[in-house]
Amino acid sequence: MKLAKRLILTTAAFAAVAAGTLSSASVGLAASSQPAGAGVDAPAALKVPDGNRLTGVFSAAGVQTYTCTDGAWKLLEPAATLWAKKDRSHRPVALHSRGPVWVSTRDGSAVNATAIANSPKAGTIPELLLQATATRGTGIFADVSYIQRLNTHGGLAPTTACTGTDQVSVPYSATYAFYKPAK
Repeated sequence: MKLAKRLILTTAAFAAVAAGTLSSASVGLAASSQPAGAGVDAPAALKVPDGNRLTGVFSAAGVQTYTCTDGAWKLLEPAATLWAKKDRSHRPVALHSRGPVWVSTRDGSAVNATAIANSPKAGTIPELLLQATATRGTGIFADVSYIQRLNTHGGLAPTTACTGTDQVSVPYSATYAFYKPAK
């Protein structure tokens, strides 16, 4: 039953992304990112090293999926859709999933990353600074060097005990800021 429900949710998410991608085909990538000089409000612990410039800021909504491991909840994977921060219609520009990886729904470019710093927040998943480990393609995520996960809401693992192979998906939202080396 859990697998069937997850399959249905995943299929619905991909259908929504496909519909959004088709309806936004004429929207340029410039509309999906902030100007290079625009800043984001981040804790000092998540400061991006000098020599990098902000290239995109996106809102995100999705789930943090946890699985029961030895009687405790452990993060299995995130699944979220990203859209341009000021886009009220929330046309998808990227999908975020296990890796972690972000894949553009507009040009197929992708970035994998690993967390290198965090800033805990009460009642929600922590804010993060991630460093890119690989990029693919020539589009929006080409050459990304750092990613900040900011303004997090929700997504915390349950505090209740678990048994067997239970899984639970907890809704969350965040802002993701992407950086590339300054040229």
